[in-house]
Amino acid sequence: MAADTSPSDRLFAIGFDDSDRLFRYTFYATTLLILLVALFPFYYLLMLALSNPGDTTQAGLLPAGFDPTSFVGAFQAVPFHLYMRNSLLIAVGVTAFVLVFASLAGYVFGRMEFRGKRPLFLLLISVSYFPGATFIVGLFKLLTGNVSVMGTSSPNLFNSPAAVGLPLTALALPFAILLLTTFYGQIPDGLEDAARVTGSTRIGALYRVIAPLSAPGLVTAGVLTFITAYNEFFFSQLMTTGSPGNWSPIVWGLLRYQTEVSVRYDLMAAASLIGVLPVALIVLLAQRKIVSGLTSGSIKG
Repeated sequence: MAADTSPSDRLFAIGFDDSDRLFRYTFYATTLLILLVALFPFYYLLMLALSNPGDTTQAGLLPAGFDPTSFVGAFQAVPFHLYMRNSLLIAVGVTAFVLVFASLAGYVFGRMEFRGKRPLFLLLISVSYFPGATFIVGLFKLLTGNVSVMGTSSPNLFNSPAAVGLPLTALALPFAILLLTTFYGQIPDGLEDAARVTGSTRIGALYRVIAPLSAPGLVTAGVLTFITAYNEFFFSQLMTTGSPGNWSPIVWGLLRYQTEVSVRYDLMAAASLIGVLPVALIVLLAQRKIVSGLTSGSIKG
């Protein structure tokens, strides 16, 4: 190759002469960039959490001083464990409801034929296209007892887990149904027929045969739903007052480190790192099922 060739010419030459090496370099560079963007915020939170309380604005790639007591102080300044409890309970409840109803709907759409199936499925999936803010006014009126039908008012669920969990369940269901419909539709009919021959009902075949064989899809739907519900703030901002006794979730707790006169960034950073641990643990334990679910679920003839 001539010495006076430009860098772009050399790059194209490498691509034509050794495409595997070019793809490998591209993969490494892309992976490094993604890891940097994804992990640097956590690194910076750690630096803030380890900084001295009055020097957090000076923290950078290294902490300003060294004071690890913020991980204890986060619970002393704010009852952060109660906010975490609320988020965990709401997320578990939403995930359980989504998996049960999505399993039933996924079975119907994936393994049964009926009139209007395709339009109904598309209508159901279209719910996920709308942002949560679209439903804010109607949901607030409905869940605070301001909707009356034939003289009967809707229940007042303000400051209750249902006020946060019901909207999340409704918004998470379409994706879970879509994912499980794809998985359930791939199970050979013979396996279900064998279960039916032995006397099992459709529900029994679903939970004894179809669901176990679709474990990656169930785990994927469950984990993604849990993460969405655990990180939720929009509906909780609308339907709770921010008190841990009123089922306010974890993001409300983080805001409690900010007062009218000061912001304890060190405590906020420490609480953020503590709060992300349940999600990180779940993803770590279920990562193989998630990858299998996202890849296998996209294959359907």
